[in-house]
Amino acid sequence: MIEKTYQPADIEGRISAVWEAAQAFRAGRPERRDAQPYCLVIPPPNVTGSLHMGHALNNTLQDVLCRFERMRGRDVLWQPGTDHAGIATQMVVERQLMERQQPSRRDMGREKFLERVWAWKAESGGTIINQLKRLGASCDWSRERFTMDEGLSRAVLKVFVELHAEGLIYKDKRLVNWDPKLLTAISDLEVQQVEVRGHLWYIKYPVDEIEGAFITVATTRPETMLGDTAVAVHPSDERYAEFVGRHAILPLVGRRIPIIADEYSDPEKGTGAVKITPAHDFNDFEVGRRHHLPLVSVLDTEGKLDLAGNHAFLEHVPPSAELDETLALDGLDRFLARKKIVARLDAAGLMEKIEPYTHMVPHGDRSGAVIEPFLTDQWYVDAKTLAAHAIEAVRDGRTVFVPKNWEKTYFEWMENIQPWCISRQLWWGHQIPAWYGPDGKVFVAETEDEAVARALAYYTETEAITPMEGHDMALDPERRTPFLIRDDDVLDTWFSSALWPFSTLGWPDETVELQRYYPTDVLVTGFDIIFFWVARMMMMGLHFMNDVPFRTVYIHALVRDERGAKMSKSKGNVIDPLELIDEYGADALRFTLAAMAAQGRDIKLAKSRVEGYRNFATKLWNACRFAEMNECATVPGFDPAGAKETLNRWIAHETARAARGVTEAIDAYRFNDAAAVAYRFVWNLYCDWYLELAKPVLLGADGAAKTETRAMVAWARDEILKLLHPFMPFVTEELWAVTAASAVTSGRREAAGPGSRTMDSGLAPAARPGMTDGRATLLALAPWPAQDGIEDTEAEAEIGWVIDLVTAVRSVRAEMNVPPAAHIPLVLVGARQDTQRRAERWAEFINRLARLSAITFAENAPRGAVQLVVRGETAAIPLAGVIDITAERTRLKKELAKADADISRVDGKLANPDFLARAPEEVVEGEREKREEAAARKAKLAEAFERLKAAEA
Repeated sequence: MIEKTYQPADIEGRISAVWEAAQAFRAGRPERRDAQPYCLVIPPPNVTGSLHMGHALNNTLQDVLCRFERMRGRDVLWQPGTDHAGIATQMVVERQLMERQQPSRRDMGREKFLERVWAWKAESGGTIINQLKRLGASCDWSRERFTMDEGLSRAVLKVFVELHAEGLIYKDKRLVNWDPKLLTAISDLEVQQVEVRGHLWYIKYPVDEIEGAFITVATTRPETMLGDTAVAVHPSDERYAEFVGRHAILPLVGRRIPIIADEYSDPEKGTGAVKITPAHDFNDFEVGRRHHLPLVSVLDTEGKLDLAGNHAFLEHVPPSAELDETLALDGLDRFLARKKIVARLDAAGLMEKIEPYTHMVPHGDRSGAVIEPFLTDQWYVDAKTLAAHAIEAVRDGRTVFVPKNWEKTYFEWMENIQPWCISRQLWWGHQIPAWYGPDGKVFVAETEDEAVARALAYYTETEAITPMEGHDMALDPERRTPFLIRDDDVLDTWFSSALWPFSTLGWPDETVELQRYYPTDVLVTGFDIIFFWVARMMMMGLHFMNDVPFRTVYIHALVRDERGAKMSKSKGNVIDPLELIDEYGADALRFTLAAMAAQGRDIKLAKSRVEGYRNFATKLWNACRFAEMNECATVPGFDPAGAKETLNRWIAHETARAARGVTEAIDAYRFNDAAAVAYRFVWNLYCDWYLELAKPVLLGADGAAKTETRAMVAWARDEILKLLHPFMPFVTEELWAVTAASAVTSGRREAAGPGSRTMDSGLAPAARPGMTDGRATLLALAPWPAQDGIEDTEAEAEIGWVIDLVTAVRSVRAEMNVPPAAHIPLVLVGARQDTQRRAERWAEFINRLARLSAITFAENAPRGAVQLVVRGETAAIPLAGVIDITAERTRLKKELAKADADISRVDGKLANPDFLARAPEEVVEGEREKREEAAARKAKLAEAFERLKAAEA
């Protein structure tokens, strides 16, 4: 029996346990051995992570697809797992050591520290997985992977070694994003741009061999000027034409640097002259390459000045007292050095001016430190070569993006791709499989034994060691330790993630799963990692599997707060999905996210929306209770196509139409449309209309009509549970179980529940005391609703007309301020005979639901009547004496004027360039929405006003 009140907290944990016990989500189920496979790989969340709203949206949409395809009979594999999250995890464990006042990472050494990280992972690393289960994610949890588990680590090593052998991985000295607090290179995704109120310093550089001539440059980082190797001006900038080809003297250093012409310099920005510091700025690095400028790095890994003994800094610089004073700054923090350099320039009369300047400054998202472009030796992937096939695969349609506009973003990045820095100066991660000999020669191999064998063979052959020494080193690891040293660095986390679609399926082994599920069908992800993850999976999948990793990439939007602002802890507007689940249930949150997931449009999430869909779940619950109380039980073998009653034929027709609409929308990744179709059908058609219209039959005398209606109510309910299951799995699975056909035992009804033996296997019913019939399967494994064979246009024409007529009358009553208690007449004007008969058949319902006093027929509309058109036929509502038409006309005029004023006010704002430039994005979008709302309001008011005018004519 269905409980009186819907309480999601009482349901969700129990249903999860049922799914798990039945292994409902396991891929390769025996009965689906011959079914078409369907595979998604989960974007692996960080092992340190906790469920945030982005996870909730992403995994809800994936789960909708998986549950939908599973119910369509496919062999679904939703591959789960977590990412080792190099920086984040190392920071968590280091913080834990500090809080417990235990030895630091460096004090305990690499081996012991990694043991601590693995211990932390075993203890706390499953948090995010359990939270995904709370959301209802139907992954095959038996196949959970970790980017540093044994199999995936083997795949990573093999890929590195093979790419290195092909010349596609190499070591190079280039600029990277350097975190001077964490002492590692980081990816662009780990860099956060922060608006900072700083200064723009205008520094005068003396022009060599022209007495009293200066060229002024503007900079936000005066400390980096010590590494300048040129000044650039635009080739067409006539102000500096005479200086091009000459040299400037670098203040405080004395280095003679060329004045070059390069289009990078913007004549409209600053002074039009730009200092070029190739070792400390990404743009300057490219300018330096074009002009073959030397690279002078003046900072160390901790962001301190590195000048003393710095050959690149001192080369070609004549000795001077000024240089000595600059060398005295060696070891000083970059920001303290900035103050001293500015003071010296000012004292020397070389500071032309200082202006306040607000600009974006890169910060490490983990450390909060200001990031430095830093020149260092790192390992790189030749991404340009690998990108060629990945570009071609999207161009020829082997992989498609949804929405399609994201393909442009993909192409722009891929066609301008830079070498991918894959090394990180961390301990937690896949240690790079490279060993260095005493002369710096590198030996790359999958195992240390293989590297040792190669190294000893090489050095024996070149006579760097004797055969005997080589023999001894091969046998004794301690003797070769100082001779052959492994690279300390680890690989970028994104490197292992790039292999995720095939490494999780068993590669490099030729597994059954790899053959069956690769390539995967769909990747669901956010736009912010198209570059960092999607593109790299494309490159790696095509290179190692000779096929794309997925056929479709669905890019979802951001979840913002209700005003459209991006969620952030600093703003205090973060909405915790776990709190929403606790308050409203997972189903309500899931349906909210799906219903708002319009392609290309960010979600503005408000708690009120989640509460509204919790009410929707309650509405469904109460409808099922109504059916149960009226003894509407599933009838085995019931065929809706054989229904005789018009009302029942109509709901069968609408059920099939809803199933078709939901199916088509999910197939097209229009999740919001699918949810909207399901919502309208359940709330509006089934609950508000069908059950309402069926009440007299259900409450009337027994007979064929009542029997058929009971069966149809139950059949449509079951189809509804199926349609809603991908969106609201918990409540639908519960209702599927408790509405199972039941028998009477000891004088009471006993319904099958999720804990009954009939539900244990998820495959077939089993005997249970007091149970003669139950569900043949869990709802998660039940067949998707049929969509053909029960269309009935005749029944739809009849019941649809009744609904549209009642709805139109209610709308006019609301527009014209007709008192709710007033019963008004309705005149059907020039009605056809079949319409008249239809009106007579349903008069009782129409009068009750539309609050009518009577329905009459006439050839012409009465004077003073408001007219409305319903399915091509005219209905008239005489309002004279019901409302004050003059007063109503005055009211509508005022409301129209107010709507016009609202539109004009917003138009004024949106036409103001200053407002558009200064206002936050969410504020501008809010104004546009206000205009849309006012325009829609105006259209409704205008329609009502025209109706009133027509009534007076």
